[in-house]
Amino acid sequence: MSGPNGDPNISVDDGIIEDEDEFSEEEYAAIDSMLDQINSCLDDIEDRNDALNGKLHELLESNKQARREFRQQLNDEEPPPPPPPPAEDPASRDTQTED
Repeated sequence: MSGPNGDPNISVDDGIIEDEDEFSEEEYAAIDSMLDQINSCLDDIEDRNDALNGKLHELLESNKQARREFRQQLNDEEPPPPPPPPAEDPASRDTQTED
């Protein structure tokens, strides 16, 4: 019979694999404390991320508003562009060059 990792000469019955994990109360308390610290750090990172996201959103909106005001100011100050010259008729150009 092959072992748990496919090793042909190792049997589950050899006593190598023990499913019983024996941890003391102190080890469980230490693990619990570490998980609490990790959770606290993740909460802090999430709060900072939310704050940065909000600030970036405010900055984006502020920049959009500033660009709108700048465009409006430019439009108010600039005279309208002159109309384009009339398009020439190709037939009239041919009659002018025949002289």
